[in-house]
Amino acid sequence: MRKNTKLTALAAATAALALGLTACGSSSDPSSTKADGGKVDENKPLVIAASPSPHADILNFVKDKLAAKEGLKLEVKEFTDYVLPNTATEQGQVDGNYFQHKPYLDDFNKKNGTHIVPVVNVHLEPLGLYSKKVKALTDIKAGQTIAVPNDTTNEGRALQLLAANKLITLKDGVGTSAKLSDITDKKGLEFKELEAATVPRALNDVDAAVINGNYALEANLSPAKDALVLEKAEGNPYANFLAVKDGNQNDPRIQKLAKLLNSDEVKKFIQDKYQGSVIPAFGTPAA
Repeated sequence: MRKNTKLTALAAATAALALGLTACGSSSDPSSTKADGGKVDENKPLVIAASPSPHADILNFVKDKLAAKEGLKLEVKEFTDYVLPNTATEQGQVDGNYFQHKPYLDDFNKKNGTHIVPVVNVHLEPLGLYSKKVKALTDIKAGQTIAVPNDTTNEGRALQLLAANKLITLKDGVGTSAKLSDITDKKGLEFKELEAATVPRALNDVDAAVINGNYALEANLSPAKDALVLEKAEGNPYANFLAVKDGNQNDPRIQKLAKLLNSDEVKKFIQDKYQGSVIPAFGTPAA
């Protein structure tokens, strides 16, 4: 998942004092500096890494319909996994990314020593349980197999969905960090852990699968219509957001994109295109 701090003189002096640093005089504009110390070229295309759907779809709507009026040149680079967008952002190969939620980012930063931060929330993709073999939640019985994502946060999220629908029982207090070992009652079910992107392809081989919203859409599944059960939207901590390497939050191009991603036009696009399978998540803090 270029430093552009855009500090006021007072804030800069305060930060320098707090860090015990001696400020050095400079005639450069801090708003034009990137995290790596280089200059921000506002005429250069802003390159954003994204999952193909719905993230890249939303970004391409912004690129095609909205960016020009803000003087923003936007380039969308698609990734099909949950690791490379963050590492590319950290290494400066892209300017930012749009594919993840906060629990995943926190876990990723902790494990990889990266410095990716949220900028603005955009949408929520409800996680869902899908099946090609049963028609209803009540048809899932002992002896059947359920596939779940194997990364830390999405597995915990999947297990919480199953627990909320009484398919399993979890230890008290495990929250979104739940693992298979935290299941106290499997109710006769078996579990298959798979990389999140590959879970939809396993639907023919298992009795049911918990699938991330973006991968469900890529597999031509409609979360609103095809899921046996979906996460509740109310109070959900899994909003997906625009993210950058810490220090680049105030890049003028990032600020323009953040504004457009939270626009009425994007909200309408999400509502019209996804019909409840993807939900706008504007107005809540990303951090």
